[in-house]
Amino acid sequence: MRAAAIALIPTLLAVHLWADARGARALRAAGKLGASAAFIAVALARGVEGALGRGILTGLALSVVGDALLLSSRRAAFLAGLGAFLLAHVAYAVAFAGVARPSAVVGLAVAAITGAALRWLWPHLDALRTPVVAYCVVITAMLWLALGVDRPEIRAGATLFYASDLLVARDRFVRPGFVNRVVGLPLYYAGQLLLALAVR
Repeated sequence: MRAAAIALIPTLLAVHLWADARGARALRAAGKLGASAAFIAVALARGVEGALGRGILTGLALSVVGDALLLSSRRAAFLAGLGAFLLAHVAYAVAFAGVARPSAVVGLAVAAITGAALRWLWPHLDALRTPVVAYCVVITAMLWLALGVDRPEIRAGATLFYASDLLVARDRFVRPGFVNRVVGLPLYYAGQLLLALAVR
């Protein structure tokens, strides 16, 4: 079952991107939510163990909620999706904190990257500056803690998730376009899959 769920992720993501390019809204939603449900299935098939595994599963579940909300282009849905992903990153951060040995140098480097990204976004944020800053703080903490965990799948998964969020921000605030999703969504799903495999 786990192998089938893993194989479904790129297949359903391809369906989502194909439908997105053609404006097929129902198929677009089915592809994305199916791919998101598949990384939950991978985690459950893997077998969730301990506080780390439960925290990761919580983050994955909240991410599915965020994925559903971000299918809409409406501002209210975007803010709700941002909130769901913020809570997902909180869940990941709490899970990683229990097993991490974070480095201050790495923390400063991640904060510098986030600061540069925020400076890039700042002129485009308008009334959304406060929620975006809050999100940036949380995702920075999540990645910093993840990079302190002695599990390569967690380090890589969190890094890919962080990178995918930069593409989401570019698409929403700076330069909307299909290329953001073509690049960003494979990063996102690869990251979530790696985290799903880390629940055990």
